[in-house]
Amino acid sequence: MMGDLHELRPRTPESEKITVNLGFVDLGRIDLMVRDGFYANRTDFIRTAVRNQLDRQEEAIRHSVARRQLSLGLAHFSRRDLEAARDSGSPLHIQVLGLASIADDVTPDLARAAIASVQVLGAFHASAPVKAALADRIT
Repeated sequence: MMGDLHELRPRTPESEKITVNLGFVDLGRIDLMVRDGFYANRTDFIRTAVRNQLDRQEEAIRHSVARRQLSLGLAHFSRRDLEAARDSGSPLHIQVLGLASIADDVTPDLARAAIASVQVLGAFHASAPVKAALADRIT
């Protein structure tokens, strides 16, 4: 029966948890909006407020992304991707707005040999040893 089991790849989370400190009056106002049924919970209110503000600033964000030459969305770098960059003598300059991730089987030595710089606005997922090896290249 054990032969029928398949190991699944760990799923990358679709969001990142952050902490926001709010004044008591603002928090009470949010709770009032939740209690009156405008939002399901505090998180729903805050997520909606953030999205609305980002929508209002969409043009400025688009210009900044283009000016900084950032890739938008999810960027995953496998061991093969990094080996190819290392072997070609063209180290990667990772510039992502969203999520950049490096495969778990990438060694710190390979990461240093293949990655010249890392600039991520959002979240950067890599093993602790790889992050430590790239610490001087992460901005």
